[in-house]
Amino acid sequence: MSELLAVEGLQVRFGPGTGGTGAVHAVRDVGFSVAAGECLALVGESGSGKSTVARALLGLAGAGARTSARTLRVAGRDATGFRARDWRGVRGRVVGLVAQDALVSLDPLRRIGAEVAEPMRLHRTVDRSLIGARVVELLRRVGVPDPQARAAQYPHELSGGLRQRALIASALAAGPGLLIADEPTTALDVTVQAQILDLLAGAKEEGTGLLLISHDLGVVARIADRTAVLREGSVVETGPTPGLLAAPRHPYTRALLEASVLRAPVRAPLRTGTVLEVDSVSLAYGARTAVRDVSFVLRAGETVGLVGESGSGKSTVARLATGLLRPRAGRVRLGGEPWSELPERLRRPRRSRIQLIQQDPYGAFDPRFTVSWIIAEGIPRHEDRAARTLELLGLVGLGPEHLRRRPDQLSGGQRQRVAIARALAPSPAVLVCDEPVSALDASVQAQILDLLDDLRQRLGTALLFVSHDLAVVRRMSHRVLVMKDAEVVEEGTAEEVFDAPRHPYTKSLLAAVLTPGTNAAPAVR
Repeated sequence: MSELLAVEGLQVRFGPGTGGTGAVHAVRDVGFSVAAGECLALVGESGSGKSTVARALLGLAGAGARTSARTLRVAGRDATGFRARDWRGVRGRVVGLVAQDALVSLDPLRRIGAEVAEPMRLHRTVDRSLIGARVVELLRRVGVPDPQARAAQYPHELSGGLRQRALIASALAAGPGLLIADEPTTALDVTVQAQILDLLAGAKEEGTGLLLISHDLGVVARIADRTAVLREGSVVETGPTPGLLAAPRHPYTRALLEASVLRAPVRAPLRTGTVLEVDSVSLAYGARTAVRDVSFVLRAGETVGLVGESGSGKSTVARLATGLLRPRAGRVRLGGEPWSELPERLRRPRRSRIQLIQQDPYGAFDPRFTVSWIIAEGIPRHEDRAARTLELLGLVGLGPEHLRRRPDQLSGGQRQRVAIARALAPSPAVLVCDEPVSALDASVQAQILDLLDDLRQRLGTALLFVSHDLAVVRRMSHRVLVMKDAEVVEEGTAEEVFDAPRHPYTKSLLAAVLTPGTNAAPAVR
C-alpha cells in the first residue's frame, strides 16, 4: 500500500513564547502513518490532543499555535515548509476534513448545495454542468433524505445530524485520497451512523486512506485497522485495533475501555409533582411537519428519554418545551402554569426554571467571552459569582485554568462541559438535555451522566434527555419515547422499550448499536 501521510515528532504549542509561562504544550512528539486503503484511529479523552493533531496536519492548528515536525509528508510531498498557498491546493483535493462542529464548519449564509459544490468548483474536479447532479448524489450517499430539497436549505434549517452528513458530503466532494474524519458520527443516530461507516468502509476499500478521530470505541472497532491512543498530547499505545481493544497494555487504554461500558441504570424513587406538561404539540416548517401531536409529562426527579433518527423531531420537541419555539397546535405548561402561549416578556422572569443544554455548544457561545463570563452570566446576582463559577467548573470536571479561555481555545468535549455548567448556574427545576454528552469521550461522559443523575436525585431536577445514544438513554431514563418522522411511535418504561420493543422501528434502532467488541445490543450492564 502506498503511503498517504507520514508524521514524526509532531509538536504543537499554544501561548506566549516557546516554553514560556502560560504556554500549553498540546501535542508532544506524535508520530504515525496512514497508507492508501487503511484506517488509523486516534482515541483518547477530550482535551488529549486528538483534534489538534488533525488540524496541525492540514496547517490549521489556529492562531497562536507553533507547530513543528521532524517529518510531515502528505501524498509524498514534504509539507514541513508549506506556505498558505501550498495548503490551499492540498485541502479538499488531496486531504478532506470532516470537522467536529458541523454548525460552525458550515457557512450560515450559504445553502447546503453550494457548500458541497465548493470543493468541486475550487479544484475543478467535475465539469460545471454536472456539479448539481453530483451534489444531489453525494447527499444521497451520506443518507440525507430528499437530497434535492435539502440542497436548497441553509444549515440552520437542518437538524444536527443532517448538518453532519452535509459536512461529510462536502469533504468527499473533490475525491481526496486521504480523509481526516474528526468525530464524523458524533451527531448521528445509530442507523445513520451504520450507513456512514459503511460509506467510509467502502471508500477505504477503494483505496482512500482514513484518519479517524473518535471517542466512540464501538465505531473504532467497526472500521479502524490500527489505533493510536493519545493522553495529554502523547501517544501511549498503538497497535492493530482488534488486539489493542481485546488486550490493551497501557493502564490508560484499559481505563478507556472500562469507561465505555455504562453501569446499570439507577431507578431511585420519583418525587411527586409534575413540572412540565407537553400536550399534543405540533409544528411545521412550510410544507414539512417537524412535530406531530406529541404529548408527555415530566415529574420532579424524573428523566424522560427521547430517541429517534436525526431529523425525527427530537430537538424540535426540546425547543418547544423550553419555549424557544411556539407550537402551531397544543400547549406546554411549566410548573402547572401556562408557558408556550405566553409572550416572551412574561416568560422571561421564569426562564431560570427551565434550561437547555444545546447540541452545538460552540454555536451557542459568544466567541468574544471567556468561560468565566459565560458561566457567571447565568448565576443569580445575590450569589458569590466567583465561588459559584469555580464550583460549577469542578462539577463538570474543569479547573481554574479554564476560566480565561475562550470557546475556540477549548476542545469539543470541554465546550460541552462548559455548556452544562452554564445550564446548571441558575439551579433550574427542568434541564432539557439535547445530546449533552455526544461530544464527550467515554470516561468524561460517565462523569457527566453521574453528575446529572446526582442532581436529579439530590435536588429533584427533572431531565428531558434527548439523545441518539441508546445505551446512554437506557442508563439515564425512567421512561422513553421513540420518535420517527415527527411522531412518537413507541413509549414506555426504559425496561419495556429496550428489553421488549414493540415497534419495528425501535427494534431496528436497537439492532444497529455498535459496541467495542460486537455489533450487538447496547452495552449496558
